[in-house]
Amino acid sequence: MNKITISYKSTSLLIEELKKQENIKVLKKNNLLSSLFSKKKYADVYFHTGVLDEKSIKNIKNAEITITNSFDLMNKIIEKTKISQEKIKVIYPSINIEYKKTKEIKAKFCEELQINLDIKFILFTAKNFKSSGVKEFLDICSSITYTDFKIIIAGEKKQIANLNFQISKYSTLQDKIILLENYSNMDDLFLASDIFLLPTYNKSFSTNIIKAMYCKCVVFVSLDNDAKEIVDVFASMDSPTDQSIAFKIDAILSNENDLKMIMKQNRKLALEFNLQSNLEKINNLIKNI
Repeated sequence: MNKITISYKSTSLLIEELKKQENIKVLKKNNLLSSLFSKKKYADVYFHTGVLDEKSIKNIKNAEITITNSFDLMNKIIEKTKISQEKIKVIYPSINIEYKKTKEIKAKFCEELQINLDIKFILFTAKNFKSSGVKEFLDICSSITYTDFKIIIAGEKKQIANLNFQISKYSTLQDKIILLENYSNMDDLFLASDIFLLPTYNKSFSTNIIKAMYCKCVVFVSLDNDAKEIVDVFASMDSPTDQSIAFKIDAILSNENDLKMIMKQNRKLALEFNLQSNLEKINNLIKNI
């Protein structure tokens, strides 16, 4: 069996699953001696994310197919390398979550925290709170007039500790903020929440947007982020400081029918990006190489 060689800048759920297949081989990196005396080898399929540096450009130009996770990044690659669009394919990030009934998870969570079951949860979580817009998140939430909601902010212990110094400024939110450090089951937080708000400055595609949609959350994300490509105008923030989002959140929380409709629509769309679906997409692309 002819094996397809792959290489990548950083791994992902899709790449790890692909590596389990018998027809896939990860291209070994050349050591110093082989790089001096042997011809440089390039993979058949190159997965590109992040900065488009000289090394990435060489990998892209020499690959049969390059896979990237957004059309914005694809367009930048074409602009810089001048290669044919046929040689670049977009596959959005994969998710692999055990879906559970959101009502049951929310009921369990509310019972754990001794909170009324009718409460609405607005979730924020990220690896880097500052660049992901935690201050902007709190600014927006402080402008919401709907009263029956709680804010969940979940992250690593250090991030939560640093945040404690900031939240004292938000007097109107003092009884609404739930801080969770190193929470053991992050997937359940998405399943229990109603809205996932990410006013991020980061450009790289936020997989959490897909995860939130898959878990039936209404999402809002800034246009700075590549995840803007999978959401509609209603869910798009002109900037991380877009204060109109507070009015949108008020409107959606005040209308249960609209809330449920958007939740269902988001889940239906996110199903397209589950791990098995994306694995089928990549295998269909590489079978003719």
